[in-house]
Amino acid sequence: MQRAPKFAPLLLTALSLASVAFSQAHPQASQSSWVSSWGTSQQIPEPHNALPPQDLTDATLRQIVHLSIGGPSIRVHLSNAFGTEVLNITSAHIARPLSTSSPSIDPASDRPLLFAGNPQADIPPGAELISDSIDYPVAPLSDLAISFHLQSPPARETGHPGSRATSYYVHGDLGSAPTFTEPKHVDHWYQIAEVDVQAPPTAATIVALGDSITDGHGATTNGNDRWTDVLAARLQAIPTARNVGVSNQGIGGNHLLIDGLGPSALARFDRDVLAPSGVRWLIVFEGVNDLGGLARDGEVSPAEHAAFVQRVIAAYQQIIIRAHAHGLRVYGATITPYVGSTYYHPGPLSEADRQSVNKWIRTPGNFDAVIDFDNVIRDPQHPDQLLPAYDCGDHLHPSPAGFKAMADSIPTNLFTAAD
Repeated sequence: MQRAPKFAPLLLTALSLASVAFSQAHPQASQSSWVSSWGTSQQIPEPHNALPPQDLTDATLRQIVHLSIGGPSIRVHLSNAFGTEVLNITSAHIARPLSTSSPSIDPASDRPLLFAGNPQADIPPGAELISDSIDYPVAPLSDLAISFHLQSPPARETGHPGSRATSYYVHGDLGSAPTFTEPKHVDHWYQIAEVDVQAPPTAATIVALGDSITDGHGATTNGNDRWTDVLAARLQAIPTARNVGVSNQGIGGNHLLIDGLGPSALARFDRDVLAPSGVRWLIVFEGVNDLGGLARDGEVSPAEHAAFVQRVIAAYQQIIIRAHAHGLRVYGATITPYVGSTYYHPGPLSEADRQSVNKWIRTPGNFDAVIDFDNVIRDPQHPDQLLPAYDCGDHLHPSPAGFKAMADSIPTNLFTAAD
């Protein structure tokens, strides 16, 4: 019989000690995780939404975001996704704003952000940097002011024009200033992508992939009443769902199949769906711009409509396949009505396309579950139109009341730790 080597117990002891040492050096590994509490999709701002280079020379931007879940520590993602040169952030700060519609902060809450221990950050073109984590308790559904200073403007800006939130900027390095004197302001975000919070290991995030209806066209500026905001508030009211974050990845004018004001849903899938921290669920609410755009400049043949519907469905299938490959559950939201829209002026064939696509979305076995927004906000007397009480006025986008009805209709049991 072969004897066990005499050094085996020593080896086991060494491994055990190493294991203990590792667990002590990394105590958070099994106790918490990073989860996206707020996020927004990146794109190239259109010329009229970009800031003039002279306004971003030796300038501080202060931007306010609305968190979904809270936690004891946070970290911030800064983005140069569409930049063509290195973006140098000379300093960055976080603080608690005194209002969602003011540049004033609580000066006692101001903290600098560091990047690998450095107050400056050089973000390569096409990249995103995550700040060092900072002990900074934030409450669910609270607001956070993110300020950063640029000495030189980016050669090409990265941002999110559809913020429905006001951003402020002044000249000088004033990231910790309690307020700005006579700042300029715009309702857009620039170079900020995500805020993560430290949360229990069961915590996770919902990504809402959508177009302007998800982005919040028709919502109240600085009111945080998009349907995703209302969903986040509903989840906070449920004890078992208070660690479920919501990341709004809507872009106005977004398409499934082609680039619009930003990259198509298929093109931005990796960055906007897979990359957010802690994502576990995906809500897909895309397609109205594809369907409306087909015949916007003139009617096309029934055969072209039928072929286009199949292309839209194939895009959904690609999203489902890619999400499932990464362990996400994928929920399909039905396309809401838009007859009467003066932008798309859809005819009977376009409405038939919407019905065909919604039939596929509702068919069991395609998506993991269905969120039937169409059924919630359509006019029962005219089901190809929005209910007037839920219409912002353009017959395409819901009003704040419509957004609330949409969010209130979502079954919260879709988002459980077991999924």
